[in-house]
Amino acid sequence: MAWLCLALAGGALLALLVQLLRWRRADGDLTLLWAEKWGKKPEHELRGKVVWVTGASSGIGEELSYQLAKLGALLAISARREDELQRVKKKCLQISSLSENDILVLRLDLTDRSSHEAATNSVLKHFGKIDVLVNNGGRSQRSLFVDTNLDVYNAIIELNYLGTISLTKHVLNHMIQRKKGKIVTVSSVMGIMGAPLATGYCASKHALQGFFNSLRTELTDYPEISVIQICPGPVQSQIIQNVFTENLAKSIENSGDQSHKMPTDRCARLTLVSVANDVQEAWISDHPYLAVCYLWQYAPTWAWWLMNRMGKRRIQNFKSGIDADASYSRKKK
Repeated sequence: MAWLCLALAGGALLALLVQLLRWRRADGDLTLLWAEKWGKKPEHELRGKVVWVTGASSGIGEELSYQLAKLGALLAISARREDELQRVKKKCLQISSLSENDILVLRLDLTDRSSHEAATNSVLKHFGKIDVLVNNGGRSQRSLFVDTNLDVYNAIIELNYLGTISLTKHVLNHMIQRKKGKIVTVSSVMGIMGAPLATGYCASKHALQGFFNSLRTELTDYPEISVIQICPGPVQSQIIQNVFTENLAKSIENSGDQSHKMPTDRCARLTLVSVANDVQEAWISDHPYLAVCYLWQYAPTWAWWLMNRMGKRRIQNFKSGIDADASYSRKKK
C-alpha cells in the first residue's frame, strides 16, 4: 500500500505543478482557458445569432464586431458616434460574407435612458430577436480622488452602471418572453479588486458585478438565459484617450505607450469563447493583474499588500506622464 500512496502523492504533485505552469503562462483564468481548448467553439455557437454590441465604435467593442462578423453573426452595433459606427460596419462587410442588411447601425447614448426602449424596439424590428446583448459601452478614469470633482463620479455611475442596467432591463424583457438569450457585460478586473487613479471606475464595475451576480439568481426559472461577466485587465485600446479625469471638461493629455498590454484581438477572442461556453465570470488578463485576481479571491490580505505596492508605482507612472501600468506589465514580443 505504501507504494500506492507514494504514487498517488506523486501524481497529485505533478498535477499541481502542471497547473502552476499553466497559470504562470496564462492570460485568462484556468476555467476560461480550459473552455478555449476543450469547450464549444464560437464559430459553431454564434453563427447566425443576433448580437447587439454597445461601445462598438472603438476598442474591445470594435474588435468584437469584426470577429463576430467573420463568424457570421448578425450585428447591431451602437455607440454615440454614428460616423465611427459606419466605418466599423464598412470594415465588417469587407471582411465577412454578411450583407448590408445583416448589420444595423444604431446610434445610442447610454446616459439617455429614455431612449433605450425605442432602441431595443429598433433592433427587434430589424432582426425580429436579440440572442446576445454585449454591454460594452463605458469609460475608465485616471485621477486621484482628492483631486476629483464629485460630478465626475456621478457621470461615471450614470454611464457605466445605470446606463448598462437600463438597456439590460429592456432587452431582458424580450429574452424572458423567448425564454432564452445571453446578457454579456464587459466589466473589468477593477470590478474584482481596487486600484488607485480609478476609484469611481472601480466603484461602477463593482456595482455591475454585484448587480449581475444578483440578477443571475433571479433568473433560475429561465435556465437558457445566461448572465456572463467579462473582466479584462489592461488591453490595447482607445480607453485611455477617453477616460474621465478630475473634472468633466478635462481630457488626458498623454495616453502613453500601450504596446505592453494585451492585444485587443486576443481579449475579444477570449470574450467570445466565454459567451459560447456560458462562462459566468471570465478573467482576461496578463500577470500581474491575473495573479491579483486570484489573490483577491483566495488570499485578500496578500492582495491588499500587493496592490499597495503596485499602487504606489501606478501613481508615480501617472504623475510622470507614462501609462500607469507600464512598469510592471509583461512586454509583448
